Amino acid sequence: MTDRIILQTDALSIGYRRARRADVVVARNLNFVLRPGELVCLLGPNGAGKSTLMRTLARLQPPLSGQIWLDDRPLGDLRPGQLARRLSVVLTERVDVGAMSGYGLVSLGRHPHTGWTGALSERDRRIVHWALQAVRAQDLADRRLLEMSDGERQKVLIARALAQEPRVMLLDEPTAFLDLPRRVEVMELLRRLAQENQQAILLSTHDLDLALRNADRLWLLAAEGALYDGAPEDLILNGAFERVFAGEGVTFDRHSGFFHTRQQTCGRVLVHGHSAAAFWTRRALERIGYAVVADADALSKESAIALERRTDPCPDAAAESTISVRVQDSGPTYALDIAGREDSFTTLDALTTYLRRIHPGITGVSPASPPRKGEADAETDQDLHAQRR
Repeated sequence: MTDRIILQTDALSIGYRRARRADVVVARNLNFVLRPGELVCLLGPNGAGKSTLMRTLARLQPPLSGQIWLDDRPLGDLRPGQLARRLSVVLTERVDVGAMSGYGLVSLGRHPHTGWTGALSERDRRIVHWALQAVRAQDLADRRLLEMSDGERQKVLIARALAQEPRVMLLDEPTAFLDLPRRVEVMELLRRLAQENQQAILLSTHDLDLALRNADRLWLLAAEGALYDGAPEDLILNGAFERVFAGEGVTFDRHSGFFHTRQQTCGRVLVHGHSAAAFWTRRALERIGYAVVADADALSKESAIALERRTDPCPDAAAESTISVRVQDSGPTYALDIAGREDSFTTLDALTTYLRRIHPGITGVSPASPPRKGEADAETDQDLHAQRR
């Protein structure tokens, strides 16, 4: 990666113009850069303006104010053909291409480079084949798009954008319709393409874990329009994730890298063990409402303070509980010790079922005062879908 800047903004404001009414400003005073060879992921709550920002950078809608520079030239000064040779776009909208083949769609990416006849030269055909090979979709060249899965179609769309030979690639939620294995595949593919081709790739996504694992930098766009730019680890450590998602009904745990819903806990459980089984034991216990301590002497001061602040609806029920995870040739076993009484379980399903039965308060709702019908759902909706401005 070099320090050369491909795309940058200066005091950019984005939003929508309205006739005879005040403009709708989504975000203002945005200053950021894209460099060759880096993968940048744009994250933020729904309604923050991620798609608006992507469309503005792609010149699909005008900025309200400020400037966007592409290769040291104002974006608005580039003719359509000049822009298409520098920047390619993959949007979330499904493309109706009828019976077009994978090769036919990818070849459309060469249009900015062909003459007025649109005929492909030998070099153009080589680039189309290279683009299909780069995304590992050679076997899709002769397939019709209507016969492809969502994952296969997305790879072909990325190949089409790659065939333009752009300096910058913009992708709006490219993994939105994909299952988990295909999401992982596409994210790793984009990271590899950025590094190998020294392109700047910006994509918006809701896949937090994949973004943390693959992105060179993150742009966090908050609901009020602020944009936080930095390495994923820096934005975790400086608290930017907590600030951006503070109104979403969830909290971000910087120690684990996961989001958690705001819920009461039913005491603490000490889990002994450092195997994969111990990790998933902690996850299972947190899911059903426990505050889990991995190891008494490994508990940091910050973690201890965070646990002290959590509300326990049934603190006496589990305060003395410990679970030891023992991995043997036949598989893991889970030894639960409550006040000196030990029970053994061979599956986490059996363990969590037992805990729910003996400690009914672990769901975070007192059984003595159940909520009225629909009340809990309404409160959850208000938390998770908070009004913006």
